[in-house]
Amino acid sequence: MPLPHWEQQPTDLPAATREIKSALRAQIAASGRSVEEVFAVLEKRIQADVDDIKAAKDRGETIWPVIDYADIEAGTVPPDQLAKLHRRGCLVVRGHFPREQALAWDDSIVDYVESNQFFDNYRGPGDDFFGSVGSKPEIYPIYWSPAQMQARQSVRMSCVQKFLNGQWKHESEGTQWFDPERDSLYPDRIRRRPPGANSGGLGTHLDPGTLDLWMTQAYQQAFRHLFDGSVEQYDPWDAAYRTTGPQYPGSTMCSVFRTFQGWTALSDMAHDQGVLHTVPIPAAMAYLLLRPLLTDVPDDDMCGVTVNQVFPASLKWHPLLLEALSGIPDVHAGDSVWWHCDMIHSVAPVEDQQGWGNVMYIPAAPWCPRNERYAAQVRDAFTTGSSPSDFPEEHYERSWPNRFSTDELSEIGRRGLGIL
Repeated sequence: MPLPHWEQQPTDLPAATREIKSALRAQIAASGRSVEEVFAVLEKRIQADVDDIKAAKDRGETIWPVIDYADIEAGTVPPDQLAKLHRRGCLVVRGHFPREQALAWDDSIVDYVESNQFFDNYRGPGDDFFGSVGSKPEIYPIYWSPAQMQARQSVRMSCVQKFLNGQWKHESEGTQWFDPERDSLYPDRIRRRPPGANSGGLGTHLDPGTLDLWMTQAYQQAFRHLFDGSVEQYDPWDAAYRTTGPQYPGSTMCSVFRTFQGWTALSDMAHDQGVLHTVPIPAAMAYLLLRPLLTDVPDDDMCGVTVNQVFPASLKWHPLLLEALSGIPDVHAGDSVWWHCDMIHSVAPVEDQQGWGNVMYIPAAPWCPRNERYAAQVRDAFTTGSSPSDFPEEHYERSWPNRFSTDELSEIGRRGLGIL
């Protein structure tokens, strides 16, 4: 019997939650194993990953893989580094851009916002998306600066995105789920955190969706091995069914499928200065999706997940996962940082930050039906200087004369926006 599903956000969330949890428990039970037995198999797998990460830390090893851009460009990434990338689901690309280029972009962003009196007109954060996990990051809702667009459409960015997309299984069941050679140029914001800053950081969370991960048909198919009792077959690198379905709307959401979230460093950042952390276990999503089905969770609760808020990972429900939380190593201006789209991540707090903490958020979002649909909205936002529809309607750049223009698009940029 097919699972109940809601392709649009249910009007009665508690009732829908109770219904889907009951149906999922029944479907798993039909496999001949209880939810508890399936979860125990998964927990053993996750425990082994956590133990491996803790042992590596005790040996003084860097948890995050670090891969040189030159090796990616030349196709000479060593097999052991590729294996570590798959095991950890995250990486730092060293020297992705020349340091001088990154610092010049950082300067140009300052010129861009100051020349348009951004600070005189800034109205504060336009959303409460991170309300469930604590304080807000120091984010500027700027999307169309020359620096951001030059980075998005650069050959070097395209090279890394193709490499990352290629780590996924993008063809199966007679379907090509995405084109690994073409990115959709997903526009996101910038972060600038000055020296001496105090920041509460950002709590542990993930970004691929919320209740739609359990409640929509495409995600039910994508996570079929979690929901039918065959958890041993679950592959976090399989893109099947993930590139077609809808996502429940929110004030800040991601309409596209990203193979990796990412940012490019515009300043040097030491590992202890309020930097990104992840739980470097790609299969942790399985734990997060099955955990609410255990009997200690109220029937109308998905371990705190709800709509229009970020998906939280918490000590209350997920203590085993958070034991593996691991920060990035020192990064330099021009390096880029990437993590699997399902990965739990956070930003550590900092007091009296030493040095700047500046990044451009640029993911790997390969061309696929879902991303092609969003590209039409991106084109409109780009043309008018508007905030993209995934983000709050702030629209600071509409009247800014020096934003990136259509005639500056490269072939990569035109393909990424669907302008052929």
